[in-house]
Amino acid sequence: MLDLKRQYQPIHQELHEALGRVLETQQFILGAPAAAFEQEAASQLGVAHAIGCSSGTDALWLMMAAAKIGPGAAVVTTPFSFFASVSSILRAGATALLADIDPATFNLAPSAVEQVLASEKGKNVKAVLPVHLYGQTAEFFSDFGSKHGVAVLEDAAQAWGAESAGVKAGGLGLAGAFSFYPTKNLSAAGDAGMVATNSDELAERARMLRQHGMRRRYYHDEMGWNTRLDGFQGAVLSVKLKYIDGWNQARRTVAERYHTLFRNAALAESGIYPAHGVILPHEVPGTRHVWHQYVIRTQRRDALRAFLTERKIGSEIYYPVPLHLQEALEHLGYKQGDFPEAERAAAEVLALPIFPEIREDEQETVVNAIAEFLS
Repeated sequence: MLDLKRQYQPIHQELHEALGRVLETQQFILGAPAAAFEQEAASQLGVAHAIGCSSGTDALWLMMAAAKIGPGAAVVTTPFSFFASVSSILRAGATALLADIDPATFNLAPSAVEQVLASEKGKNVKAVLPVHLYGQTAEFFSDFGSKHGVAVLEDAAQAWGAESAGVKAGGLGLAGAFSFYPTKNLSAAGDAGMVATNSDELAERARMLRQHGMRRRYYHDEMGWNTRLDGFQGAVLSVKLKYIDGWNQARRTVAERYHTLFRNAALAESGIYPAHGVILPHEVPGTRHVWHQYVIRTQRRDALRAFLTERKIGSEIYYPVPLHLQEALEHLGYKQGDFPEAERAAAEVLALPIFPEIREDEQETVVNAIAEFLS
């Protein structure tokens, strides 16, 4: 699925030197390495503030806490995402409400969100949390907040560099949360995350909350948390930030090559749902996909994955169980059938190997194996 050694080799000297400077300065928690990355990241995203923290999950919580989302508030999000999209809402003390997805993009469907807002449950909604899944922005949310009187908080964990109408993820709403988990398109050498925002107030609160609620040392204004960015991770991310645009463009090239290989093999089907072949992912007009994942739909997904595994070809299912059917979230009160698009996607999606350095012959091996299975 991913070979980080290929990314590491060309930049290993820069990374070693950056880590050496952290050792020399002893700035292991926040400090100059983290501050430099925050400044560079904000500039690249076109936002006023970037606040580094210890993980993408903490970034989601930190963003909501800084936006004063807590007890008595409800947040609408998708059932088709990683667990943290919902768990962070609950950790903030708010109520999580779910809405179904668009079957073509797998992102939160605007009509489904509006149905929740119009319902009895919707009266306490203070925010919508769209997830920019697989590297493509949830394209309709740029004016959603002002239209409906709610905050738009972006889960941009998979979408560094993705754009909608020329605005990058992280700047489309009140704030955005990023993950730099090692498998992400912009990755740390461990766990790290970040909140992006144009709001001075939210940024100031986020910086305070990430350090136990302190604005000055040992004076605690609120109940915060320890979720600071390590100096080592700031240093690694600063190096990689110089290359991410090129890596994202390489991902786009890889995605186009997959498109061509599938079409040339007569495996690509039209429409939204698969019949005998595969449904290819696509880029919504007006957006810029960064292809964090290349995800196809196919009816016999589990059998196909087993077939690929036998041939030592990586694949992954993001995500096999929708959040409303997770045992830990039974208390939300949802049941099988409540979100049919998310449930169907969970049974049909399969992520194929994609990273900037993947070779054309490796992609051909993947597509040839899928053609063999489908034949």
